[in-house]
Formats: sequence, C-alpha cells, structure tokens
Amino acid sequence: MGRSDLVDNEELLTPRLSLRRPTRADIDAIHRIHSDPRAYAHNPSDALANRVEAEDLYRRWDQHWQQHGFGYWTIHSRTELPAGQPLGFCGVKLLQLHGRTVVNLFYRLDPAAWGNGIATEAATAVADWATTGLPGQPLVARVRPGNIASLKVAAHAGLRRAPQLDTDGDDGLDWIFASNWPDDTDQIHDPRS
Repeated sequence: MGRSDLVDNEELLTPRLSLRRPTRADIDAIHRIHSDPRAYAHNPSDALANRVEAEDLYRRWDQHWQQHGFGYWTIHSRTELPAGQPLGFCGVKLLQLHGRTVVNLFYRLDPAAWGNGIATEAATAVADWATTGLPGQPLVARVRPGNIASLKVAAHAGLRRAPQLDTDGDDGLDWIFASNWPDDTDQIHDPRS
C-alpha cells in the first residue's frame, strides 16, 4: 500500500498541535511514555523495559513509514513556547482484522498531557487524514473495554462502536470502533446515541 502521493503528510497541523513523522530524536520520548505504567495500564504488553526496546519500536514505526508512506506521528504543542517534550504519539498502521487489511488508529499520550483534549484533537486529525488520504480503507480503533478515556477519544474521532468486530487482543478483549467498514451502516453503533 505504498503511496507516492502521500509525501506531504509528514506533518499534520491542528490549532494546538503539530503531528510530525517520528525521528531518531524521539526515541527517548518513546521510551519515557511507553515505560510509564499509567500510559500502558490498559495494554501492558506495550510496556517498554529499556531504551533498546524503544529503539526497536522506533525502527518498526519508521519501516512502516518507508513501506507505506504513512504511520505514527509524534505529537508536539504548537502553542507552548519554547516547544517542550513530545506530548505523545498518534497515527495509523496497517493490520489484519477478520481477514481484512484495515487502518488501525493508535494514540498514546504522556500522562502529563491527559485531560486537555489533546488525544481527541490528534486522533480526529489522523482519522480525517486517513479518510481522505486512504479512501475506501476501513479505519478501526482497538480499545480495551475498561479504558473509558480511549473509548471517548475513538467516538469523538468519528469512529462508531462495532461489537460484531470485537476480537481478542494481546491483553484481552478488544472492543472495535470503526468507520468505512463494508456494510457498516446497519451494523455499527454510534456510542453517542
């Protein structure tokens, strides 16, 4: 799914945020956020034990970018001067779900950035980009049932609850939120209704 027409997506801008393709300079932030137990509380298999694991994760993210022309972005504040540490990560990657290639929406923030709408703003920007940049591709978010904040972010980003797609993940049951799933008009439920 490499797309040469996606070269202008290495930075997405929102009113408060700049989402940029990760660089090696982000490895320390990858480690800092993914080793904070609060950040991975609902997905313990995502925990990183050391910087070497963060370097490996960065390499996998970069490889996805090189192969497909999109991936995860590092979230930076546009309003904080001088620019501080990255606030977290948000983006999409390809994966298989029920025999289909889908675009999976991911977001993980530094707990210090929680509660300010940053995850929703970043996830909405990425979901909007995926809808226009990857037309026709199903977009999903896999969310742990107990992660209320993440459930709200997925819904606010425009994805709808799709219980018929729920599946076992690395850390237990994943609730699926989706948009653009074939025949989704009758099968996907809007959690806000």
